[in-house]
Amino acid sequence: MLKELEEFKKFKETYQFTQLEIIEIDGKEYCLDYPLYDEDGKAIGQCDKWINIGYRNSGSLPKVLSNLYPYEFELRGIKLSSIESFFQGIKFVDKNLQTLAFSYSGTDAVHIKGCSDYDWKQTGKIYWQGEEIDRYSKEYEDLVDELYISAIQNSLYRNALKKCEVDLIHSIGDTEKNNTVFTRYEFEKQINCLKDFIRNKDTK
Repeated sequence: MLKELEEFKKFKETYQFTQLEIIEIDGKEYCLDYPLYDEDGKAIGQCDKWINIGYRNSGSLPKVLSNLYPYEFELRGIKLSSIESFFQGIKFVDKNLQTLAFSYSGTDAVHIKGCSDYDWKQTGKIYWQGEEIDRYSKEYEDLVDELYISAIQNSLYRNALKKCEVDLIHSIGDTEKNNTVFTRYEFEKQINCLKDFIRNKDTK
């Protein structure tokens, strides 16, 4: 895993990422001229140009690529039940509560943040097993890289990324760093880089 982490970091250094623009026309959102919602207002999960990642979006790939999906893996020896459980668990200062938060997936993982008595937005600090980390630091970026490389050790998650031949977007993601521990841009860059990294490795 550590070797693959170093390979990914080198790949990411030269990775060229351009975020796809979402525009609104007559009250409807579009990406590359394709609508994001159908006539009934339901999110469209994928088209010929993109896959819109979302736990509730239509189609299998949009759902299984979501951070909420229940993939089990270990990060630094700690078991996580989903990628989302990491992003919510780091909002807990107490190590034991954090470890418990790591056991959740799906929408439960999102709502578990309500059990924390710590507001990371006031300090800009998150926690990993008792260690304080600046949310805006290179140290945090490195931890997130390690998170995703740990996650793709789960072969189901890895295979889902291998199947993606178009750009990955996440239309509902928050855009402000001071409002979320992982913005829409950060997620889209990370997931597209990870997808291309895996596909590149497989073609060698």
